[in-house]
Amino acid sequence: MNSDQILSHFKETDALLEGHFILSSGLHSGNYLQCALALQYPADAAKFGKTIAEEFVSTASGSNRGSFSIETVASPAIGGLVIGYAVALALNVRFIWTERQDGVMTLRRGFSLKEGERVLVVEDVITTGGSTRECIEALEKNGANVVGAASIIDRSNGKADVGVPRIALVCLDVPTYQPEACPLCEAGSFAYKPGSRK
Repeated sequence: MNSDQILSHFKETDALLEGHFILSSGLHSGNYLQCALALQYPADAAKFGKTIAEEFVSTASGSNRGSFSIETVASPAIGGLVIGYAVALALNVRFIWTERQDGVMTLRRGFSLKEGERVLVVEDVITTGGSTRECIEALEKNGANVVGAASIIDRSNGKADVGVPRIALVCLDVPTYQPEACPLCEAGSFAYKPGSRK
């Protein structure tokens, strides 16, 4: 799948929204990507997962391939769960996730990692990279060697730094604003929070 096909799918599934939104990062934006809608059919999720897996393998093959081979895919809950599972399926490796406990991203549910286990972190959308960085930190505290990160969409157009090499199927330059400097708020528009994080 190329970037035009991916964006077309997001539009067809009403997963690319326009309006005035509060992102999970707290930033405001005139656009919101509701990946849950884009991934609601397993066959679509499988296509995205396969594309990310192929892109990661292709990118990693240009470097020391052995150090980039993946043993586990991990995602931050809840947004990354469907696509992370689909990527793990495409790579034929196990899938685990991190989730917030008392506001801190944590490895729970009995998941464990062996020392140096090579992990790829997969998200649906990256804006600031905050959730991905928190996920990486939780995994590394438990012994993981996080060798890369991936997402379907990169809203930062490559600017977000998560501390490891990363890929995205689509890079967008979508303006975001601090709430106190948001031109949409200044124009009197109501900000809506469509995501799952409170």
